[in-house]
Amino acid sequence: MDIATFKIVAPNLPSHIAILMRGPTGVGKSHLARQVAEAHNLPFIDVRGSTMSEGDVGGYPDIEGMKESGVMTFCMPSWFMRACSEPVVLMLDELNRSLPGVQQSFFQLVLDRELGNDKNGVPYRLHPETRVIAAVNHGSEYDVNEMDPALLRRFWVSDIVPTAADWIDWAKDNDIDPILVDFIRQNPAHLRVDPSTVEPGTVCPNPASWHRVNECLSHMNMLPADMAGKPNPEGMYALALGLVGTEAAIAFCAFVKDYEIQISAEDVLDGKLKKADIKKVENSMLNNVIEKIGDHAKDNAWTQKQCKNVDTFARTISGEMMVILWNKISASGNIANIQKMHKLLGQEVVKAVQASRNLDK
Repeated sequence: MDIATFKIVAPNLPSHIAILMRGPTGVGKSHLARQVAEAHNLPFIDVRGSTMSEGDVGGYPDIEGMKESGVMTFCMPSWFMRACSEPVVLMLDELNRSLPGVQQSFFQLVLDRELGNDKNGVPYRLHPETRVIAAVNHGSEYDVNEMDPALLRRFWVSDIVPTAADWIDWAKDNDIDPILVDFIRQNPAHLRVDPSTVEPGTVCPNPASWHRVNECLSHMNMLPADMAGKPNPEGMYALALGLVGTEAAIAFCAFVKDYEIQISAEDVLDGKLKKADIKKVENSMLNNVIEKIGDHAKDNAWTQKQCKNVDTFARTISGEMMVILWNKISASGNIANIQKMHKLLGQEVVKAVQASRNLDK
């Protein structure tokens, strides 16, 4: 399932329907769970099963309480009691890497929405509006306990399959360096490498590791946007090597060193480019510029002057590229921008489409 579909369905399920996300590590399962919490304005609690013992979930015997009441009671973990007392989004992470006893307690929590009991023998129940999201790691590189197929029927199951486009959309909203984003856009194969396809123990890139690359480079004042077209600063390669592995690190550092400052959407919208310069731009870079213009059109209201500058740009590039640009603007969903551009460019786009059809005959 693509991430866009997950975002549509997951937040709108009834609160008692548990969600199970399956996918390799580093593809953004925790981030998606947090977005469900944000959609409902609820606190987010992340419980990692692989680091827990049975008592960390099911509680430890309350000896003093049993002496007083004569009822077997347990001191329940604080995260569980909070999920009972108020609505939260509770993430049970690495479910299939948990110890069997931990996994069994998690399953009871999913199936019955309750664990343990108070001194009166009444079970502790999750708040009616608490949402449970479980996550399991797929892949031969993981040491996992298989889940009972019958249990799967109690979940809404989503196999998370992120694409480079999904990551790029996420990166734009999370202050990821634009040159790092351009690297993934132009080299999508480096976004994630399946660890099962390489030697055991090999460091491989995944979406989460590229996020960490950005965080570390920012902390070390080595962001690609500040280093583009210059020799790599000392330490950049070593940092990338330790987070995304040899091949991705070599490719990324070479990309930054050889990076030519790209044309931005603002360059086109503000009319900074001369027609002669536009004609020299190769199609690979034009595609990149058109992508940026389409993204800009989604969230920004273009002035009439900006629309005229886009019109000039469109009439200077080839008819084929003009049609691609028009499709990107149309896909933005920004009706005001689309209407303005249609008045300026609509007839030229029609001519370009007709010309391409004549060539195909």
